[in-house]
Amino acid sequence: MANNIFVIAEHLKGKVDDVTYEMLGKAKELAAGGQVVAVLLGSGAKGLAADFAADKVLYVDSPELAEYNPEAYGKTIASLVSAHAPKAVLVAYTSQGVDIAAGICVDCDMPLVAYATGISGNHVTSQLYGGKMNVESAVDGDRFVAAVIPGSFPAAAGKGGGAAVEDAPAPDLSGLKVKFKKLIEPAGGDVDITQSPILVSVGRGIQSEDNLPVVQALADKLGGALSSSRPIVDAKWLPKTRQVGKSGLKVKPKLYIAVGISGAPEHIEGMKDAECIIAINTDPKAPIFSYAHYGVTEDLFDVVPALVDKL
Repeated sequence: MANNIFVIAEHLKGKVDDVTYEMLGKAKELAAGGQVVAVLLGSGAKGLAADFAADKVLYVDSPELAEYNPEAYGKTIASLVSAHAPKAVLVAYTSQGVDIAAGICVDCDMPLVAYATGISGNHVTSQLYGGKMNVESAVDGDRFVAAVIPGSFPAAAGKGGGAAVEDAPAPDLSGLKVKFKKLIEPAGGDVDITQSPILVSVGRGIQSEDNLPVVQALADKLGGALSSSRPIVDAKWLPKTRQVGKSGLKVKPKLYIAVGISGAPEHIEGMKDAECIIAINTDPKAPIFSYAHYGVTEDLFDVVPALVDKL
């Protein structure tokens, strides 16, 4: 299995995350005569593999894997990696993936490259400092683990279906120290930003909670909703239900206006699929401009009121 590539499938509440398909597509490029093997864990979840563009799916079914449990998932994946010895293991750089990747690295004695946005052979490109620097790492040895930032590769290449699903045995999961109790989701807010066709999203550039009405006025004029990046929610200027990003909500509006948002990978993951992205940021090197269809590098306190007046 020297050239086989393992892709750890990520899913929640019966839905496969897009990053799984992104990694499957990239794995097809890396296999070089080997196989693309998707690893799916769950309980009664075999059907989730229906659209995997893989040569094979290793499916492990166990009541202990019904919900994400870092200890149970870590033991199961480590046992599969040890048994099959793939060349590379691709894991999503998400709240789940960071648990899994670190465990594989230690349990299977494989080097780990995190924040991966590009992979070619045994060279991995990583995005550091909120996307302001790219670093290329040459992996020492023939095998490695890459934790891939969602949104790095096209998802369409990893879809197709038709993969043979093979039942794989679960390791001994008795005596786990970590137990899943329940999934706690944020309480619903006054606006469901995932359903809004127009979002005006605000970031650190707003400077103060007192300045939020400036951006709210633009959202109101457009008939859209106000959303934000994580720092605004962390400061408690807006509720969690307004947060766009990896630790918030994924949105796909027709129009997304990013006001004073630099464009860290965690935020990009949540809004990269918007039909039209407009960025307002005084820093011409801000990562958000790599994703924006249109942009302006003027002060938001000049641009936003001017837009409101024009509307």
